[in-house]
Amino acid sequence: MTPVLVVAVTVTAALLALAGIASTLAGRRIGLLHLGGAALLEVLLLVQAVLAVVLLVRGDRPADTPTFLGYLAGIVLLPVAGALWARSEPTRWAGTVLAVAAGTVGVMVWRLQQLWEATGG
Repeated sequence: MTPVLVVAVTVTAALLALAGIASTLAGRRIGLLHLGGAALLEVLLLVQAVLAVVLLVRGDRPADTPTFLGYLAGIVLLPVAGALWARSEPTRWAGTVLAVAAGTVGVMVWRLQQLWEATGG
């Protein structure tokens, strides 16, 4: 786990959440900007997941590996689920759906970092 990647994911998630909130406040559905942001967030998360799996295979292990793997699997699915749900939402609340998914990713990525850095006692 690299702190630079964690910060990049956090910034991207925050910008996506702000874009989602802005579209909700404007009373508009999401557009290509939102989907592009979700795609960028997903790419960053996939890079993070690949790096984590490589480190796990090499023998580096967080103190609580099952919890770490659960968070890792969940965080990779969130942008996709949020974007699909937001695209299917016919009202202005699609931006809020995407903002909640992005905000959740922003929190979960720091929890992943905490789990990775924990020494286990």
